[in-house]
Order: sequence, then structure tokens, then C-alpha cells
Amino acid sequence: MSPLKAGDSFPEGVEFSWIPYTEENGEITSCGSPQGYNASKEWATKKVVLFAVPGAFTPTCSVNHLPAYISNLSAIKSKGVDIIAVVAYNDPFVMSAWGKANGIKGDDILFLTDNATKFSQSIGWTKGERTGRYAIIVDHGKVTYAESELGGDVTVSSAETVLEKL
Repeated sequence: MSPLKAGDSFPEGVEFSWIPYTEENGEITSCGSPQGYNASKEWATKKVVLFAVPGAFTPTCSVNHLPAYISNLSAIKSKGVDIIAVVAYNDPFVMSAWGKANGIKGDDILFLTDNATKFSQSIGWTKGERTGRYAIIVDHGKVTYAESELGGDVTVSSAETVLEKL
């Protein structure tokens, strides 16, 4: 498959893994059970911001990319966004811990695993064996924005750029 672009339908069969946040497993050292997350189904009737990072707990992802989405959470949600999700190649335990380490509780931001980078590979947006750095806006099953970073910067996938595109 080629990269997604505005006007495309979000693909069918997109499955991620995750560990939903619960109060019982709220501590960073607590583990939940990984579950499947059918993004195609869950996002068919919602407005969604998906951003991808090469890896949880890595410098650019943890210092620039994720924090900007956290600080712009209210502004993004005020644009009618139902779901904000971050995806990486890391396993669900690492993604869950990354969310907890950044103070995210509940479903403010979903921390998803791109299993074997299957989705990112399908759209051609990987960095070696890792997910690439990109952002996609999906509005009721239709892609309204989709861009991948060419270098190591956070520009077209930044929270600020996504906010402008909403």
C-alpha cells in the first residue's frame, strides 16, 4: 500500500495492541493484560488524531513529540477530536508504562503498539524496523491529513501542526 493522503479512506483491518489504563494498574510498575484494538472499527465514527513515534522513552519522542500533545490536549479536543492516540513499535507493556510515566490516565491519549510495525509498513512509513514519525487525522473513516517526517525533526507530525490542520 502507498502512503495515506487526505481524501483516502482509513484502511480496513488495522489492528493495534494496548493495555487500557485502570486505577488498579495505575502505578508504572503495575501491569495489565494486553488487548487487541481494532482501529478501523473504533475510529469509523469518530474524529481521531493518530501520531507515531519511532520509540517510547527515546529522546525526541519523550522530550518534544509526546509532551507537545499532552500540553495541547485540551486545544486538540476542543476541535471535536474524540480520540488522540500514539503508536510505536514498542510492546504494549512499554507503551503503557510510557503513558503512566507521562501522567496520562484514562483515555486522554491511547498508547498503542503497532504489532511488528504492520500498519506503518503497509503505508510505507517506517524507520528501519521501527515505526516512522508521522501524524494522521481521521474524521469518520476519512483521512483529512497524513504526513510523515522526512528527517529527524518534529514538524509535520507535531501537535502544533496537527492543531492547525484540524
